[in-house]
Amino acid sequence: MSTPQDGAVIRVGTRGSLLARTQTQTIVDALIAAGHRAEPVIIKTAGDASAAPVAQIGVGVFTTALRNALHDGQIDVAVHSYKDLPTAPDPGLVIAAVPTREDPRDALVSRGGQVLGELAPGSTIGTSAPRRVAQLRALGLGLEIRPLRGNLDSRLGKVASGDLDAVVVARAGLVRIGRADEVTEAFDPVVLLPAPAQGALAVECRSDDAQLVRTLAELDDASTRATVDAERAVLAALEAGCTAPVGAIAEVVESIDDDGRIFVELSLRAAVAAEDGSDVIRASVVGPVDRADQLGRALAAELLELGAGEIVGSP
Repeated sequence: MSTPQDGAVIRVGTRGSLLARTQTQTIVDALIAAGHRAEPVIIKTAGDASAAPVAQIGVGVFTTALRNALHDGQIDVAVHSYKDLPTAPDPGLVIAAVPTREDPRDALVSRGGQVLGELAPGSTIGTSAPRRVAQLRALGLGLEIRPLRGNLDSRLGKVASGDLDAVVVARAGLVRIGRADEVTEAFDPVVLLPAPAQGALAVECRSDDAQLVRTLAELDDASTRATVDAERAVLAALEAGCTAPVGAIAEVVESIDDDGRIFVELSLRAAVAAEDGSDVIRASVVGPVDRADQLGRALAAELLELGAGEIVGSP
């Protein structure tokens, strides 16, 4: 098995898109900076081969091929956009690092530099994410929402060509490919809650490769891992996949106790929206950072009590 211990090159698997390759290169560069030999390896995934909406082609469509390559020994490490991973763990694999998160917010890119509130009723806005569709419809702005797939370049091209008036994408992706200046509006989570784990990367390897697990752990950011754990716990407890109309965001925040001492807590907000925009159920919770998973599950339980199960199809 190739490990840093024997001096072999660490093969870091990635999808072939510009965004995926750019994200993966940051991990390769970090490993090299730490004194290891590393190189990217492109793995073709079913998601890259299909133009159908993710909701149709299935949860994990961008990650299964990478995980199979890990199991088969084709690669030593897989770098995922964390929001694309199913919430169920994959036996034999471990997420050894969750590096510092990029901006998790959704962003609008529109023709003419208009923010969302300035788009006229009937304006065409592209997105295929049920979560975005549901929350946008709930705003009641009378926008015409059209399905949109493809890499970031092709999605942005729909605006530049005039096919669409605007698109909604993850701001993190635009930052990573150097196109953040095209963002017309970065949405406050009060307006549009991002997908759980949006903007975060999951660096995965085989769990029995102890040396590599230790090496990758040096890239982990504890605060990012806590926020992502809380957000994904909401999804898991709702028994909802990564394409469900569920938004969540957690933050590590400073609070002051009765004696004036500063301490940190985890603040978590989540929402479940009906895809036609007719109903949005919101809830929030604050608690200890080291109880991220429990906080997420407690918040999901509250959402279910408020009726979220009927929206996401939970039993």
